[in-house]
Amino acid sequence: MTQGAPAARRGRKRAVGEDEVVAAAMRLLGAGGAEAVSIRGIAGELGLAPNAVYTYFPDRAAVIGAVVEHLLGETDLAALASRDTPWRDRIHALAADLRRRLLVHPGAVNLLLSGPMDGPNALALGEALLTALADAGLDREEAARASYLLIVQVLGAIALEAAELPSPAPAPPAAERVRARRAQLRAVPADRYPRTAEAADTIATFVSDEQFAWGLDRVLDGIAARADR
Repeated sequence: MTQGAPAARRGRKRAVGEDEVVAAAMRLLGAGGAEAVSIRGIAGELGLAPNAVYTYFPDRAAVIGAVVEHLLGETDLAALASRDTPWRDRIHALAADLRRRLLVHPGAVNLLLSGPMDGPNALALGEALLTALADAGLDREEAARASYLLIVQVLGAIALEAAELPSPAPAPPAAERVRARRAQLRAVPADRYPRTAEAADTIATFVSDEQFAWGLDRVLDGIAARADR
């Protein structure tokens, strides 16, 4: 009677780790947006049964948290923590870096906004931001409030920008997006919306680097005024 193949050859399980699960989630995010990041999708990407993913993460929310941590871990915290650089410049550098990275994966913005950012990388980013605001002259309470305001401003601006993008594709060049917005705004009836028509060229630049920096500067102006008090 012929025996079957050894068990190790018949059904050898593929060994994966948390990093591979996160990497698979990132590939799905890039290919299909936030909705594509599912336990079943990750399992398929790795050639596993869905139950195998639960060995590393208890649910989809935990996977999303790990993806957020991965994205935040790629930011340049050294630039934010460098006390040789003026505090405003440090915050500008962090915000620009976040925007650039997130617009590569527009669907990632929704992931950041879908739950608390309380992992080690998120806490390290928050700590560095609080330090920069303390260097601006804010006390402990004012620095904490200002850090939340900055997070809302930066992530909110990026989220509105990402919402106009054909996710999951990376953002086209800003100049191309401005041209497309300008063409759309020219179709606005000037007799019904005269102020919008007059401001069309400015409104078209809302997805530009300049507008992003302008909005951040207005918030930083307010923070600096509080510090001067």
